[in-house]
Amino acid sequence: MRFAVSLGSNLGDREANLRAGRDGLAARGVIWTAVSALYETEPVGPVRAQPPFLNQAAVGVTTLSPEALLAACQEVERESGRVRDVRWGPRTLDLDILLLDSDRIALPDLTVPHPEMANRAFVLVPLAEIAPDWVVPVDGETTVREMRDTAPGREGVRLWQSSAMKPPI
Repeated sequence: MRFAVSLGSNLGDREANLRAGRDGLAARGVIWTAVSALYETEPVGPVRAQPPFLNQAAVGVTTLSPEALLAACQEVERESGRVRDVRWGPRTLDLDILLLDSDRIALPDLTVPHPEMANRAFVLVPLAEIAPDWVVPVDGETTVREMRDTAPGREGVRLWQSSAMKPPI
């Protein structure tokens, strides 16, 4: 099964947290086929007094069922030190399943496509970089690129350059 995931972090070494998220899923049988650049964004939602997020999207393939993939994501989040005490609060790692092939899934703990995807430029900008033509199974034949182009807040999604990648001064 082909899937897309959004990765986010705003606590600790954000870049290392995203790498740990990818590595943790790879250790559980995910094969990554595409990974976006890193993007920095200010927090969205009701909890604004927190550090900026580093975001990334990745596309992979797996033999895990949707439920097992969700469980793997949550396990990797816990291993990274994620604590779910404040909804929309700061976190070491957030892994959200965005798309699973061209499937629509409605389970108690998993909805695919991700129900807030169309409103989250911090998800769509990185995803459109690596999978612009993926058709999102919503109304009609909407692609990730088309969703990105109409997402609110696109101007706040900034390409981020790792300090390890910055040229010496």
